[in-house]
Amino acid sequence: MSEDTVRSVEIERTSVGQYVVRNGRGGSMSMGAGGDDSFTPVELLLAAIGGCTAIDVDHITSRRAEPTGFAVEVTGDKIRDEAGGNRMQNIRVEFTVTFPAGADGDRAREALPRSLQQSHDRLCTVSRTVELGTPVSIVTATGSPG
Repeated sequence: MSEDTVRSVEIERTSVGQYVVRNGRGGSMSMGAGGDDSFTPVELLLAAIGGCTAIDVDHITSRRAEPTGFAVEVTGDKIRDEAGGNRMQNIRVEFTVTFPAGADGDRAREALPRSLQQSHDRLCTVSRTVELGTPVSIVTATGSPG
């Protein structure tokens, strides 16, 4: 893959079950096992799915009118499947978006269903990756003991 296709984050352990996630642009956030207010990895997965589609929909509809309300709720069930492994199912992304009265708001309301479909079908990298079932490789880096 070329350099412009690579996306990455780094995760550093801060204590047992607590981590900080950093991106290459200097952003950071805490992540943990759920014992405090840090986001869990599953919550971050749900946020990534909803956030990806929210960005797509916002860019498309706000060209027509600035929303007066824009909220997204992402839910799912964490289960143990028949193979004994943990996974999510029944993931649902629910948008509550309102636009002002008038011609611009009408155009944005008209674009909303199409923008949701476009995001789902081709624009949102996150949900498309999940739905297509992209393999994940887990490896140990080699290095000198520390």
